[in-house]
Parts: sequence; structure tokens; C-alpha cells
Amino acid sequence: MEQYGRCVAASPTSWQTDCHSLRLSMSRPIVQQIRERCAEPFAAFEQCLKENQASVLNCSEHVNAFLRCAERVKVPA
Repeated sequence: MEQYGRCVAASPTSWQTDCHSLRLSMSRPIVQQIRERCAEPFAAFEQCLKENQASVLNCSEHVNAFLRCAERVKVPA
């Protein structure tokens, strides 16, 4: 998830294609936990991306909120 967020931020004009494989790879257990626990900031981030496709830099606050949440999720033992 963190890599996906960084990819989107680094590819403001082509994130839809450049980051597609990262989005598909988000099915591992830790990613699923992050998706569950950070659903709200992730949804806000995705909504911002949809609304700002031409200028994803407008979503930096949303991606930072999501990344802060994701960092708090612990890897399952």
C-alpha cells in the first residue's frame, strides 16, 4: 500500500497505468489488514485521486493520512 501511494505521488500524469500492478498486488495478509483498518483514509485518498486525476499532488494530505494509518498496522505473526 505504501509503495502504491508513493507510486501515485511520483507519477502524477500516468499513475493509473504506472501503478496498476502495485494495486493488483495488494492482496497479501498485511495489505488486507491495512485495507480493513485504514479503510476510511484509503477511501478518501482514492476519492481524491478520482477527483484530481490531472493533478494528484492535490492529494498529498490524503496519502499522508493513509500512510500514517498504514504504518501503525502490525505484521501478523
